[in-house]
Amino acid sequence: MTSIFVVFAAVSILVLLIPSVRRARLRRWARDHFDPARYGLVARDQLDASRPGPPPPLDLRKETQAVADAAWDGDWHAAAAFVDAAGTDWDLRWSRLEVLQEIALHQDAWLGKWRTAQPGNGDAATVYASVLLHRAWQVRGTAYARKVPVGNMTHFKALLPGVMEAAQHAARLAPQDPAPWVVMVTAARALTYTHEEFHGLWENLTARAPYHYAGHWQALQYWCEKWHGSHKLMRDFALRAVRSAPAGSPLAGIYLHSLVEYEKAAVGFEKASGSPGVSANRAVRKILIQVAHCLDQVPETNAELPRLRHLLAYYLGQGGQFDAALEQFRLIGPWCGAAPWTTASDPVAAFDLARATAARKSTPTST
Repeated sequence: MTSIFVVFAAVSILVLLIPSVRRARLRRWARDHFDPARYGLVARDQLDASRPGPPPPLDLRKETQAVADAAWDGDWHAAAAFVDAAGTDWDLRWSRLEVLQEIALHQDAWLGKWRTAQPGNGDAATVYASVLLHRAWQVRGTAYARKVPVGNMTHFKALLPGVMEAAQHAARLAPQDPAPWVVMVTAARALTYTHEEFHGLWENLTARAPYHYAGHWQALQYWCEKWHGSHKLMRDFALRAVRSAPAGSPLAGIYLHSLVEYEKAAVGFEKASGSPGVSANRAVRKILIQVAHCLDQVPETNAELPRLRHLLAYYLGQGGQFDAALEQFRLIGPWCGAAPWTTASDPVAAFDLARATAARKSTPTST
């Protein structure tokens, strides 16, 4: 009987060792034999972890800098024109409001002047509400609730009603704009809104912009298990985003963020053993191909696209879809300053190993 247990223990140890041995062999191959050019990939010495993708066009960078310079000089007119130029492209408008919010977080005298000069301006009111929200979150931090100091959490919760009031005021000033509702949806999860209360906010947001990317990302956070939902509710929400995403929209990428949230919660054997985890699931593999198809239709100039490509390449590779992963790495090019690589101590090495793995395990016709 003892010998049976000894054999069983030896076999168990061998089973656990096999994956690590395979990974070690792959690392050696990637280090000593991987030729990126053979697979249509950029050279290792060209990899750049400073950015997730190429920098914005020069004219946009100049325009944004001019807006910031004017604001720091106390002039709000350039900021107002910057948002107005987006028209009713709600995703673009939101991204420009975020730029103004970042400027105001560092210096907000110009925002005060704008609100005084144009008290009925919904954009100014939305930026103000967003600044209040981000300042509140800075107090809380990004840690799980149990790790936030009690004093910080108390202060954070005391600030939230003012955030919601400011966002509601902005919504009254700009009744067609979804942006104030994005702020409300974000604050709602910290205010512990019930599902019914949250649905009311969500319906208002999507009535104005049914495919709003940032709005969906914030709503996904609400439906996460760590906030007020569950894995099922989060997955169902993300699947609806994939199915409803119009051509040219990055909305299907919300599904990738749901996988990130699932993996954060599933700390344990899957991660420790190096198993492929959630993306090896057959249904997930199928959806990832759908997401890839959707992202193929998104303009290369879309600001969300580079980060989504990194997540897509990672999950395709983790799920064994190496040909599809390799194609994403080709599209990504030299840029590797994005999650999941940036969670590693050496993002360049993590990125290079992932693309080498995809190349090594891809079929010959994909190379």
